[in-house]
Amino acid sequence: MIKAFVVDNDRLRLVDDLVANGDKVVWADLFNPTKDEETAIESWLGVAIPTREEMEEIEISSRLYIEDGAYFMTATLPAQTEADDPLMSPVTFALAGSRLVTVRYHEPKAFKTFPLRAEKVATGCTSGDTILIGLLEAIVDRLADILERAGRDVEAISRDIFEARSTKVSKRNRDFQELLKAIGRKEDIASSIRDSLISLQRLAGFLAHVATQTKMSKDIRARVKTLSRDVLSLADHATFLSQKISFLLDATLGMISIEQNAIIKI
Repeated sequence: MIKAFVVDNDRLRLVDDLVANGDKVVWADLFNPTKDEETAIESWLGVAIPTREEMEEIEISSRLYIEDGAYFMTATLPAQTEADDPLMSPVTFALAGSRLVTVRYHEPKAFKTFPLRAEKVATGCTSGDTILIGLLEAIVDRLADILERAGRDVEAISRDIFEARSTKVSKRNRDFQELLKAIGRKEDIASSIRDSLISLQRLAGFLAHVATQTKMSKDIRARVKTLSRDVLSLADHATFLSQKISFLLDATLGMISIEQNAIIKI
């Protein structure tokens, strides 16, 4: 599917036909594209877009590169984050002149919320570069929300671990089993978000170079710097959260060991 957006009164507007509006389109968002859709986008952009297999390669040279005057940036982003098992998949951003193409095979929430906001409010998204930075800011805001929620959940787990426990052995064992499962789920989330932030750190560094090289506006360059700082701060917080989860895991296993030793003595 291709979602094509044009600028209308300083707002983004979704149009039905990429070909008919080709000269006006500033952002084309490809979701699970067919071969025909890929061909149409490549013709419109004037450069080949990466395949799904190429997007999944982990080498930096495969994720951040310049080809035929277009700048390609790929980051790993989460989707379905309301559950404890987020879907992680790469998303590619291709910037060619004033045009932006995004290629994805899952639905990070920012790809729903950002266009809706940019259609209703004049956000200054009038070309590919301003749309890109606005979209990246929405993605980082979403990652911050996920980390905040995970942090609250970890605090709740911490209270459950160290509060007074049932005197009944079978009940305590069930409690410990549930706690171990909860700790494991939160570590999966923290690890996934940390991986996503690391990929965004690299992307932001590359984008800063692109912004300087292509003489983007002072405002864009400043926003890229702010984005880089925000991503770094969130990555540090994700690392802290993982360390706390590791501590809670050790504490839980220690309590289980104490329980087992007490049972053996009895």
